[in-house]
Amino acid sequence: MGKNTCFHCGLEAAFNEIKYDDKSFCCNGCKTVYEIFSANDLTCYYDLQQAPGTTPKDIEGKYNFLENPKIIEQLLEFNDGETQVVNLYIPNIHCSSCIWILENLNKLNASVSASLVNFGEKSVRVTYNSKTFTLKNLVTLLSSIGYEPYISLDDYSVGKKEIDRSLIYKLGIAGFAFGNVMFLSFPEYFEVGEFWLEQYKYLFRWLMFAFSLPVIFYSAQDYYISAYKGLRAKILNIDVPIALGASVLFIRSSAEIMLDIGSGFFDSLTGFIFFMLLGKFFQQKTYSFLSFERDYKSYFPIGITKITPEGNEESIQVYDIKKGDRLLIRNEELIPVDCILIKGNARIDYSFVTGESKTVAKHSGDKLFAGGKQLNGTIEVDVLKSVEQSYLTQLWSNDVFKTDKALAFTDITNRISKRFTITILSIALLATSYWLVIDSSKALNVFTSVLIIACPCAIALSAPFTFGNILRILGNKKFYLKNASVIEQLAKINTIIFDKTGTITANKETTINYEGETLSAKEESLLKSTLRGSNHPLSRSLYNLLSEHNIVSLDTFEEHLGQGIQAQYKQEQIKVGSAPFVGHTTDATTLNTTVHVSTNNQYKGKFTFYNAYRKGLSQLFNTLKKDYDLVILSGDNAGEKDNLTKLLPTKTKLLFNQKPEDKLEYIKYHQTEGAKVLMIGDGLNDAGALAQSDVGIAISENVNVFSPACDAILDASKFNQLFNYIKASKAAIKIIKWSFALSFIYNIVGLYFAVTGQLAPVVAAILMPLSSISIVVFTTVATNVLGRKLE
Repeated sequence: MGKNTCFHCGLEAAFNEIKYDDKSFCCNGCKTVYEIFSANDLTCYYDLQQAPGTTPKDIEGKYNFLENPKIIEQLLEFNDGETQVVNLYIPNIHCSSCIWILENLNKLNASVSASLVNFGEKSVRVTYNSKTFTLKNLVTLLSSIGYEPYISLDDYSVGKKEIDRSLIYKLGIAGFAFGNVMFLSFPEYFEVGEFWLEQYKYLFRWLMFAFSLPVIFYSAQDYYISAYKGLRAKILNIDVPIALGASVLFIRSSAEIMLDIGSGFFDSLTGFIFFMLLGKFFQQKTYSFLSFERDYKSYFPIGITKITPEGNEESIQVYDIKKGDRLLIRNEELIPVDCILIKGNARIDYSFVTGESKTVAKHSGDKLFAGGKQLNGTIEVDVLKSVEQSYLTQLWSNDVFKTDKALAFTDITNRISKRFTITILSIALLATSYWLVIDSSKALNVFTSVLIIACPCAIALSAPFTFGNILRILGNKKFYLKNASVIEQLAKINTIIFDKTGTITANKETTINYEGETLSAKEESLLKSTLRGSNHPLSRSLYNLLSEHNIVSLDTFEEHLGQGIQAQYKQEQIKVGSAPFVGHTTDATTLNTTVHVSTNNQYKGKFTFYNAYRKGLSQLFNTLKKDYDLVILSGDNAGEKDNLTKLLPTKTKLLFNQKPEDKLEYIKYHQTEGAKVLMIGDGLNDAGALAQSDVGIAISENVNVFSPACDAILDASKFNQLFNYIKASKAAIKIIKWSFALSFIYNIVGLYFAVTGQLAPVVAAILMPLSSISIVVFTTVATNVLGRKLE
């Protein structure tokens, strides 16, 4: 770089020269980027090319195809003309440093608003301003910092992952070398004299050296790269002792044959790498299987209303949606697929996708993207493509909606692994120092054996495999958790709060009576059309009760959570909801749940609901009361208090006339008192309470309650199994603790033999992956046994 050029981007810096760290910058932006890289040990960025901040010559023009609107449309997940979202497969993601830089793209370019890495899938989901930044700019930026995306143009698919066979190749080479080295070591093992040992000793030793070279420089390279990246990012990861042990074995063995003082430990070295890779291969296969089960078989119980060619409405599962279907999207419902707006007034909230809470108006013929939420009554849409369940999973797990709930159990695992590595390195150095004084011939064996036998891989595997299998098992039981951290939080709760309507009551079995003026056909049609747009449990029950009428497209629709709905069609106005909302004085003698109706500001009457409670409710509460504080928080009046008092345990708190904000404040107050709260609601009126609670569960009963506010979705048919699911979460934590205990016992025993010089490195190399595999087998078998108990 010249003295008058910017160190970051290579542009002229003489006119507005800014000095920092003895380097010149053309602007504060370039200086800031350099500071970010320096602070996080990522200055290798400046080694990638001659002028780091500019487009490298080898990728200049490479991505011109990304200027084609048709290709861009196929690649993007979301595009509203201003904000674009794309999910790119990045093969080079491999460590925490990669995650940091990819999740801080906004610091490299202000047009990027968010970037989230899925480490397991090696992908990054980027949200950016399409008016100031293009997809081509994004891909060029990623390529310039060493993270070139893989884009397949054969079918316009992003991240069409080729099968990664590198681990198989490395395992094969290590196995081939290990077998040959063991064979060549036999003469010295058995001290065969004369011809074999005297004539061919040096040939055999140098052949063993040759066989070890591809093992140490190719098969083991991932361990060295990971250890180097971790150390550079000031992270002491679990690959550090592995890389150190392999290096010591190779250097000592090479020195021995070069100086003709011994045959070295090439058998131990190649065996060590081979068994390590074998364990890694087994773990990878097992975890891939669990991920497959989780991603593609644990479908959420989300329903959507399909309009048949005959004009009838039927509820179907979202994964049954096909291209060309006509769907009805109600107020507050999530749009599950990309579609075209056909009918109705659309006001879409895309915060579910972009994280920005602003709505956009759409008109007939406009394209709507999956993940948007309708906020203005009902609309009808034509489906452009079938739903991708994994896409909905990704939206649900979007970091935009993560709150300050406690850290995941896996974070504790990582901290244990870090401390464990420091401890093992200390033990290895102390033990080696001791043997250098007592018997120097054993010092090397002790050092390498300690590093190999005590690797914390087994500890690090406990939580991922246990949680992965539990997520799969609970999903098969129709209890769908957002992520693994929910399991830990569920195991800690001591207070359970239930909503009443739609949660402990069964909507399909509720009976309804009407009192008041008879509604005209026009009024009843308007009432049905208004209720059609709401997902509230009372609205759905009342909608199903009313006889068939011609559905009209409302001019206005507004739903006030916790109060009611108001709508207008031409000159006709209607309000449906609580008595105060429709302008009626509450009838003190009415104790049951009621929904009042007024048209054109004239009170018409009320619908009285006689609740039917879910099967097994009383037994569930009697089981839960032994371990938890139970609370009913209801927005309805106290009409059902006597029935609930008889039905539920005596210590159950019953609070009625609670607005959504009252529920939230109640939970917040009790959390400050030390309560760990589980909230179970309908996912609509209870969104605030679900988000505030330590764990929020939304009950699903053939409606689209997919919401970022909840941590889990429970199929209504499994409501009476709630206690068993909580018990399973506690059991999962116990399984992890038992696997930790087994790992520690193994390490203590192994360390004893290693420190005392009784353990050969090759034996340690065999035992180490076996311990990891044994932990995987233990957690998998234990969780499967737990799953069978849930039958």
